[in-house]
Amino acid sequence: MPKTKKAKPGKAERSTAPDPTPRDEVGVDFPRAWVEFPDPSDDEQVFRCDLTWLTSRWSCVFGSGCQGIQAGRAADGCCTLGAHFSDEEDEERVAGHVARLTPEMWQFHDVGTDTGWVEVDEDDGARQTRRWKGSCVFQNRPGFAGGAGCALHILALKEGREPLETKPDVCWQLPVRRSYDWIERPDDTKVLQISIGEYDRRGWGPGGHDLHWWCTSARSAHGAGEPVYVSYRAELTELMGKEAYDALVVLCEQRLASQLPLLAPHPADPA
Repeated sequence: MPKTKKAKPGKAERSTAPDPTPRDEVGVDFPRAWVEFPDPSDDEQVFRCDLTWLTSRWSCVFGSGCQGIQAGRAADGCCTLGAHFSDEEDEERVAGHVARLTPEMWQFHDVGTDTGWVEVDEDDGARQTRRWKGSCVFQNRPGFAGGAGCALHILALKEGREPLETKPDVCWQLPVRRSYDWIERPDDTKVLQISIGEYDRRGWGPGGHDLHWWCTSARSAHGAGEPVYVSYRAELTELMGKEAYDALVVLCEQRLASQLPLLAPHPADPA
């Protein structure tokens, strides 16, 4: 898998309006349990994984308690800003799936096909999904007969695919964050360290602290039946490779099977 590919989320917009919604979020700074292990399929890589996040009971609450990243637009979830493409390949892949969307699956099919579904970010010149009427053009609004939410996600489910196949990279990777660092070792060798962790507010850049609400640190989004490393099996396998993911599973299971109190649990998890 690529060693330097990084997804670019849309930048958070600053707002001076007061936030009327009491946040149920914990802070971004708290003890975390990290584990490092060599990539079984590449001896020039090591994985550094946040077990606090990966064994947490977070789950996506889109449409069932999500407060949205912009005040007054809870139905958008994190789709308000559109999605930056990670590279040309990402955009081309999505384009192939967009071609199969029908008006029954995509509320704004006429808009996207007639005048385009890609726009250029005015701030950094990056290409992203177009915003239409305040949110991503692929977001079906509540009440649409074909189903609310991402039309590309709906397409994947109808075709029996994983949504990561049809959606932009950043959309299916969130809220898992993959980052890269070349580490120089004392013996003058280098290794590529791939970190797998929580995409918290800081992941969005400086504007992330101004998001109306963010789910990974919200208690209302924690408490799912399965930990993240299980519920995000497909996404983590794609990000890490099967062998590395299998190794991660063993470490996560060992952590949860311990008879001792869990070291550095996620503070948003139920007690």
